[in-house]
Amino acid sequence: MRSKGLWVMGLGVLVGLLASQSWAAGLILYEVNSPSTGTASAGWAALAKDASTAFQNPAGMTRLDQSQLLVGVQPLIVTSEFNSGAGTRVMGGGDDGGNAGGVLPSAGGYYVYSASDRFKLGLSVLSYFGAALDYGDTWVGRYRVEKTAFITATIAPSLAYRINNWLSVGAMLNITYAYFKNETAVNNLIGPDGQVSYKDIGAGVGGGFGVLIEPTESTRLGMTYYSPVGLNFNDTPSFSGLGPVMSALFPGRRLGLTYTIPQWLMVSGYQQVTDDLAIMANFGWQDWSQFGSVDVSLQEDLARPGAFTTNLNMKNTYHAALGAQYRIAKPWLISLGFAYDSSPMSEENRSPSLPLDRNWRGAAGIQYEWSKNLTLGFAYEYINLGSANINKQGGLFLGTLEGDYSPNMINVVNLNLIYKF
Repeated sequence: MRSKGLWVMGLGVLVGLLASQSWAAGLILYEVNSPSTGTASAGWAALAKDASTAFQNPAGMTRLDQSQLLVGVQPLIVTSEFNSGAGTRVMGGGDDGGNAGGVLPSAGGYYVYSASDRFKLGLSVLSYFGAALDYGDTWVGRYRVEKTAFITATIAPSLAYRINNWLSVGAMLNITYAYFKNETAVNNLIGPDGQVSYKDIGAGVGGGFGVLIEPTESTRLGMTYYSPVGLNFNDTPSFSGLGPVMSALFPGRRLGLTYTIPQWLMVSGYQQVTDDLAIMANFGWQDWSQFGSVDVSLQEDLARPGAFTTNLNMKNTYHAALGAQYRIAKPWLISLGFAYDSSPMSEENRSPSLPLDRNWRGAAGIQYEWSKNLTLGFAYEYINLGSANINKQGGLFLGTLEGDYSPNMINVVNLNLIYKF
């Protein structure tokens, strides 16, 4: 049994490492290849029904009476098109960049080992944070960004202990690996554009803890806290195609960037109303003020030739969600949910590298109990990412970029499998 558990955990790691780039308002994704996608993640810290609770609230693992594996695949279909406004003034002009999104694959795995009735061990491998955009080299905002990718993969071992029949606690270690790449055009003033490219791989360590309170058999209250994770990148920006003036102004030197995946808190409730109907809700907070500077591009201050970044003065965000689950027949369980996240940016600070705005989520899902030990699930979610209005004033080199994004959305398709041992 122990060797089987280790094999299953290894399989979960392999599946999770397939996690790829993701993009959504706020960068932190609640869509983590689990059945909670079907409730728009309502009940995140209180559902505690499957192995994904190892990350969503490790304390919830005490509710699982068997060892359990959950694997999921989840393509995200991103549509994000910039519409240039009348105020845009950029030397050489350019187009709107088309769809900067695309189809992004994602996968994740979770395993919970039931050591005893009170003590559980878990492992989560997933990607819950990231960004990826590609506008092309002819779009009107190319002097600010052409392509950017921030891809992460997280390994999170966890443990949980049931203190008594109504209180459980849990903790996790968060080990995140990240790949960052940014490509931006350089305005040579005369002749074709040059380009600056920056890329590196970084890693950071954080943690988190969870509490699950069960005042009655039908009521659960959960809270999960995730600590900040610092990611450091260090590379010498690579220039190509620069004219003689730009070459003299920008000698090569190493540039260190530090990004912080923000600390965040999720508080959730779950209420079993009848034998067939349950409702759940969330309230969340994310500390985006500590994220860091972005935009590896040429700045206007020529007296500071090494100034490649801009602080976006991001602000903290708030999250709310409401969902329900209903058992329409013994093997079938349907889910429905809605969620809202506030914007971390104002119009004047918003960057085309991170055109983040408020977002709305609407989701539905279904689970089918194939057998006593096997459950199959499907969920669909629509995320409206807002208009993400941009008004970036600039001078001769960067120009002025004004406009918005429409359409701006993500369609999420989730397939998951739960197996109990």
